[in-house]
Amino acid sequence: MDDSLSLRARRARRAPLPFPPNPSVAPAEPPPAAIDLVVSERAEEFRARFYPEATLSDWNDWTWQLRNRLRRLDDVLRVLVLAEDERKTIERIGGRLPLGVTPYYASLMDPLDALDPIRRTMIPVGSELLRGLGEADDPLSEDADSPVPGLVHRYPDRVLFLVTNFCATYCRYCTRARMVGHTGEHHFNTAQFQQGLDYIASHREIRDVLLSGGDPLTMRDERLDWLLGRLRAIPHVEFVRVGSKVPAVLPQRITPALVTMLRRHKAWLSIHFMHPDELTPEVEQACERIADAGVPTGSQTVLIRGVNDDVATLKRLTHGLLKVRVRPYYLYQCDPISGSEHLRTRVQKGLEIMAGLQGHTTGYAVPTFVVDGPGGAGKIPLFPDSIVGRDGDYLLLRNYAGEVTAYPDPPPRHDD
Repeated sequence: MDDSLSLRARRARRAPLPFPPNPSVAPAEPPPAAIDLVVSERAEEFRARFYPEATLSDWNDWTWQLRNRLRRLDDVLRVLVLAEDERKTIERIGGRLPLGVTPYYASLMDPLDALDPIRRTMIPVGSELLRGLGEADDPLSEDADSPVPGLVHRYPDRVLFLVTNFCATYCRYCTRARMVGHTGEHHFNTAQFQQGLDYIASHREIRDVLLSGGDPLTMRDERLDWLLGRLRAIPHVEFVRVGSKVPAVLPQRITPALVTMLRRHKAWLSIHFMHPDELTPEVEQACERIADAGVPTGSQTVLIRGVNDDVATLKRLTHGLLKVRVRPYYLYQCDPISGSEHLRTRVQKGLEIMAGLQGHTTGYAVPTFVVDGPGGAGKIPLFPDSIVGRDGDYLLLRNYAGEVTAYPDPPPRHDD
């Protein structure tokens, strides 16, 4: 990493929690040992201009970042020149998906351009207030597959365990916009967790648990440690994942203590990345810390119109992810949540992008393109059209260059 583009600051203290403490949680642990954190030149200029009262230790404290998120119109007007549509929508957002952006992530936005890709995913516009064709508040019918509050059991051997409605940032295309932040930002309590744990323990077919929400990495270390420990104590649970956007929007959260705890529980981390502009020096350091701790990671990206819907952008993103040892895993077609039509591409666009990646770059950089079927149909992988037809005993296949080749594939014999 180029040291001329970064400043190193030592974390001197740990600020109080940014949300009301859960009464069932033990008192906060002693402050951890100071760690070196990278601060990019861009972030440092942003801090000095808009948060001059904040020290570098404040800026590098993940709880300070959460407490100082952009939540109201006045917060946003301090750092961005808003288009009229953006301004009016923030004023009208009401009880819908709230606004929330960490100062660090806001520093990545173009303050003058409403079409800036990161800004487009974070700042609401008027189209979000309209409902398009086939859109719904719960398009994947997760609520219908929820046997106990906070748990979704759709696939035979795995469950989605929703453990919080709190996010560091609120993506405007969020599948769970109906849930997050609406009733006040909070993590679920022990009684809610226990219902999910009891269900998992009583269903021996469940071997895979994905923690999501909200964002589990906004929970304190000891709370997440407790929950992961209870899951690992269930004999038939073999595989535990944590879904999070925190490494991309709040890299200050990725501390040595956190990754050590994730490694101890043999957890995998599914990180939500959207655009190559997210791959800052801070994020590089966070991802390297995760990888060095031995925590396996995969990236999940949502295809968004005007943000990442072209081959060049996706290739820059996936190449950048490999450089920080994050494996591109899924490219999602954007779910048809209410008010998402302006952000969704046609499925054909995703197929065109996949055709532009497959064979044109290393296979590790090519995610699987999936549609999460409405109504609870589950994830459906989609692929470019590679089977052309048959010629007798040969299957005709089209390669990445558009050339057709014949592969020997005779029909089944009688003794088969």
